[in-house]
Amino acid sequence: MGNDSVGKHEKQVTIVTRKLSPAGRLTAGRSVAILTDVAANQPDSPYDYNHRDGVRPIAWDDFHGLVKALVVAVAPWRPEIVLPVGRGGYYPGALLAHILQVEVYPVRLTRREADLVVRQSPRWLMEPPAAVAGRRVLVVDEMCSTGETIVLVRERALALGAAEARTAVLYAHTWGAAVPDYIGLISDALILNPWDREIYRDGAFQFHPEYAAALTQPGPVANAGLVIPATPFTAVKSAAP
Repeated sequence: MGNDSVGKHEKQVTIVTRKLSPAGRLTAGRSVAILTDVAANQPDSPYDYNHRDGVRPIAWDDFHGLVKALVVAVAPWRPEIVLPVGRGGYYPGALLAHILQVEVYPVRLTRREADLVVRQSPRWLMEPPAAVAGRRVLVVDEMCSTGETIVLVRERALALGAAEARTAVLYAHTWGAAVPDYIGLISDALILNPWDREIYRDGAFQFHPEYAAALTQPGPVANAGLVIPATPFTAVKSAAP
């Protein structure tokens, strides 16, 4: 979260090797609650979405393509350890580490608790391990806005003796694009990730209240076409509550 999406300022940087799928790939009509009413009862959004230029839903195929583009970009540098920054950075960081067949150590540096922003500056919850000493370390996160989080992780890795530390993100805003070493997509739109677009509350899947709140601001509105199309399954084993 803390996202953004397409518009007149959006561009794909040269490391992106294929086009993103159109937003129209998302099918409408799925039975999922869109929480514009819930969002209206939430505190003000912790992020200022007024400067977002449009909306870009990211499909799982888009996500995979962006990570593969980052893999192609970073592979010549031969990173030895990936530090994905939780929670959003766990998704691209884990996949990138799998594809490159390198070690991965998740770190946690966040302004949030229980998915709510509760502090102005990120706080360490899980730091890089001593194993980074003498290694080439790649810090991976979801989005770069100010760059504060990825810079803090990179500096901590270097303080622990990393031979070199670089940063990679799936997306960056135009005002934060100078910070990461590798970027999949530069956009000032509201980006809707495939992994945090829905929550489960009161026995039903619902559109994430923070996204819903952002979409109640001037511009596009939340609708069923923005949820993730997924094949329905039922768990074959379940413990009692």
